[in-house]
Amino acid sequence: MSDLYIQHLLQVVSREHDCEAEHLETVPVIQRHKGKTVWQGNVEVFRLKGHPKAKRAYAWAPDQKADKAVSVLECESVTSPDEAVQAAIERGEK
Repeated sequence: MSDLYIQHLLQVVSREHDCEAEHLETVPVIQRHKGKTVWQGNVEVFRLKGHPKAKRAYAWAPDQKADKAVSVLECESVTSPDEAVQAAIERGEK
């Protein structure tokens, strides 16, 4: 991933969740349903500083179009990049 892309996602995460963020890693994710790939891409993992509940956020931009970035907070039901993508799919985002 380019530094510009990651910096943009960092800004999106910071703005959406009203806290500071630090990029930790890039994780490749493939989501399959009934044997078919429904989503494939890289998820950026960010450490959050100053968020009242979450310690991490997961973010990506479909087709790397940063203006359509998706950001998911870590919570009890979302503890990995795979689960973040699944949560976004369930709420109609990819």
